[in-house]
Amino acid sequence: MGEENQIITDMVRAAYNLPEQDIKTYSPLALAYIGDAIYDLVIRTMLIMRGNSQVNKLHKRASNFVKAAAQKQIMEVLEPLLTPQEHSYYKRGRNAKSFTTAKNASIVEYRVATGFEALLGFLYLTGQMDRLMELVKIGTNALTQIETVQTKSGEQKKVSGKKDMEEGGATNEV
Repeated sequence: MGEENQIITDMVRAAYNLPEQDIKTYSPLALAYIGDAIYDLVIRTMLIMRGNSQVNKLHKRASNFVKAAAQKQIMEVLEPLLTPQEHSYYKRGRNAKSFTTAKNASIVEYRVATGFEALLGFLYLTGQMDRLMELVKIGTNALTQIETVQTKSGEQKKVSGKKDMEEGGATNEV
C-alpha cells in the first residue's frame, strides 16, 4: 500500500513498532474510547473545512453532533443499516458496564452513545474508514433533519424538517 493511502492505524503501528492485535481482544469500552476520538475528529474536520470560524462557535456546533442525545438519534437511523458484525459491536458497547455517567444525558442516551462509539472504534481499528464515513454521513445528515421542540407540557417531541445544527453553520452535507 502506498504511503498516501495508509490509514492512521497503519502509520501509528509502524511509527511505534506495534504488533497487530485481534479486534476481539479489545473491551467494548476501549473501542468506545477510540471511537469517541475518531467521531470527534471527523465532526471537527467537517466543521473547520466548511470555513474558518471562532473557536467557541466551532465548539458549540461540534457539541450538537457529539452529545449523547445526538448520538442516540443517529443510532436510531443507523441500526437497521448495520451488518450483523457491526450490530454485535454496537450491542457490546451499549451493554458494557461503565463506571462513569454523562452529566447531561440519560442512562439510555449514554449507553446507546457508548455503543455508537464502540461501533466506530471497531470500524476504525479494522481499517474500515469508508464504512465509518458512510455511517457517520448518514447519521449526521439524518440528525440535521430532526428538530426537537419543547411541548407545552414540558415534553420534548421530534418533528421532521430541516434544521441547521447551529446558527448559519451546518447543512445537510457532511
